[in-house]
Amino acid sequence: MLTEAQEKASILAEALPYIRRFNGKTIVIKYGGNAMTDDELKAGFAQDIVLLKLVGLNPVVVHGGGPQINEMLERLGKNGEFVQGMRVTDRETMEVVEMVLGGLVNKEIVSLINQAGGKAVGLTGKDGSFIRARKMFLRSPEGDPLDIGLVGEIEHIDPSLVSTLEDDAFIPVIAPIGVGPEGSAYNINADLVAGRLAETLKAEKLILMTNTAGVLDKEGGLLTGLTAKRVDELFADGTIHGGMLPKISSALDAAKNGVNSVHIIDGRVKHALLLEILTDAGVGTMIKAS
Repeated sequence: MLTEAQEKASILAEALPYIRRFNGKTIVIKYGGNAMTDDELKAGFAQDIVLLKLVGLNPVVVHGGGPQINEMLERLGKNGEFVQGMRVTDRETMEVVEMVLGGLVNKEIVSLINQAGGKAVGLTGKDGSFIRARKMFLRSPEGDPLDIGLVGEIEHIDPSLVSTLEDDAFIPVIAPIGVGPEGSAYNINADLVAGRLAETLKAEKLILMTNTAGVLDKEGGLLTGLTAKRVDELFADGTIHGGMLPKISSALDAAKNGVNSVHIIDGRVKHALLLEILTDAGVGTMIKAS
């Protein structure tokens, strides 16, 4: 019993310099993947967020919800379609996205954090119009524009609403839905929202939770410390492709635009957030500007 208690005390002591270093700093966390669907991982995530807030950090959560959206679309007899990692979003799909992300998923995360002892507040980018968006057009390999519906790219993020909540000891939980100039809603990739928000809030860290160990090479090996230059090379040789494209693009932009470090971590690992932020070991891939 004493040995077990000493081990726990040693872990707490190891966390002390990180708590001191990151006290008062903003940490933006993109929450998604298996961590959002496994009950044990969901509870662990909520506990991690509350603990980070209690020891003086300012976590801001941006969440996805792809599996939940797909499930609802299937109930309606619709198939999800993706182009270059982006969900094709017609008007009916957008209604489902708003219902699932802004309602069901957002409120579940808020409830879990509050049950764990936190003070979470759920938001979408339509609240206070704090995420301004315009219609996104992708490009085909031939350079032609691809219309993927009500998918948005970010024009501007007003940080005042989120900053006010942080200052009042609340934990913002944000669904990635933006608002256009005419008031219409746009579905925005959650990784892109998390990255841009981290830049806007001048966050210390951006953490992207995913279903892999991190950025993998072509043989499946984990790549750990990466520079922006190395990430560009991985894009060019096709190592980073498919659904990882928007995630790593967001990470790279954040690293180049003032976020001190970006981490892509395995959300399938229980308490992955605490391991990454408050221990020497860390989990996943870190990306820095240089």
